[in-house]
Amino acid sequence: MRKNTIRYIVLLGAISIAGIILIQIYWVRKAFDLKEKQFNQTIQIALRNVAEKMADYGQFSLPSTDLINQISTDYYAVNLNNTIDAKTLQYYLISEFQKMGINTDFEYGIYDCSSDKMVYGNYVSSKGVVENKPIKALPKMDKLTYYFVIYFPERSSYITSKMDNWIFTSLILLFVIIFLSYALFIILRQRRLSEVQRDFINNMTHEFKTPISTIAIASETISHPDIINTPERLFTYSGIIHDEAARLNMQVERVLQTVKAERREFQLNKENIDLHDLIKSIADSFNVNAKNNKGEIELNLSASNFHILADKHHLTNVIFNLLDNAVKYSTQSPAVTVSTINEGNKLLLSVADNGIGIKKEYLKKIFDKFFRVPSGNIHNVKGFGLGLSYVKSIAKLHHWKIKVDSEFGKGSTFTLVIPV
Repeated sequence: MRKNTIRYIVLLGAISIAGIILIQIYWVRKAFDLKEKQFNQTIQIALRNVAEKMADYGQFSLPSTDLINQISTDYYAVNLNNTIDAKTLQYYLISEFQKMGINTDFEYGIYDCSSDKMVYGNYVSSKGVVENKPIKALPKMDKLTYYFVIYFPERSSYITSKMDNWIFTSLILLFVIIFLSYALFIILRQRRLSEVQRDFINNMTHEFKTPISTIAIASETISHPDIINTPERLFTYSGIIHDEAARLNMQVERVLQTVKAERREFQLNKENIDLHDLIKSIADSFNVNAKNNKGEIELNLSASNFHILADKHHLTNVIFNLLDNAVKYSTQSPAVTVSTINEGNKLLLSVADNGIGIKKEYLKKIFDKFFRVPSGNIHNVKGFGLGLSYVKSIAKLHHWKIKVDSEFGKGSTFTLVIPV
């Protein structure tokens, strides 16, 4: 699948998901507003019926204006303009709310004009049972004299409970969105795997092409009848075949070791190691190559506690890989510094270089298997993109940490954090 096609699919998928979410939010909000309006209308009808029954019971007339005042979304005041009997009011409120199907908790209070306070009130549950709960401080109405107030503490949750169908459809939609998001994730992951596979094949082709070509030329030369008369040439070409075969074997072994490290298919053979001696022996083998490029490897081994418990074989490979990268990715004369230092109960092993560095957007990916920093069609640096992946896997198996600091164009520093 083409790169642009995947981008269009992902973009359209993201737009579709966002559109579905916005539409659903819009309609759920509209449904909530409608339920809220119905609730307010039902409450006002119920309170008007209560007021009329209180007027019939007390033989007084109701005011023609400002009978029911909605102070807020969950707070109402009913102006009776006459004295109010608390028990009668509570009875009518419970019976009328039940008749209208208003099954939610409410609090009520009665204003006493002589004390200028809300002097009476109760908390009534959705089942019509008076509960012994602390009552909210209900605010007064300055313009009214004889009135009672109603407060609905569970109003929002009550209205939401009446939206069963919308909640059910929203859950289904959520499931669909999760499925679509997962599908987009799989598409992006497959794209990434496809790119990794393509890069690995390209790298493998370039890595194997040179030694295979060299072996083919050398073997063709050896097969020539005249080569028998020149033993020196025969020895030279057989050595070339041996070296190139060893190089191919090393590349294959590196792939296998990385796969095993990822799958944890081998056991570490830990032993007490003098890290400084190990670093010196590995650095000696690199100094020849570095000096051929007019460079040098400097050792700054200042750690006082440098004995660690590790697998010597794999630790050697880790240091080798870090030094190998430091030398390979130096466009000028390599200047590599290997240093050790103690910080508390930890030993820090650092490999710093003056190479090409790594851009910030690639720092989180350099430890991924087969990943190589993009360089277009230039393949001047050999490798499969397995070295740092192997380093991280071995560090993880030892319960160590690996950190990297890099500035593009100036160099990189890789640091192993090792408990001692």
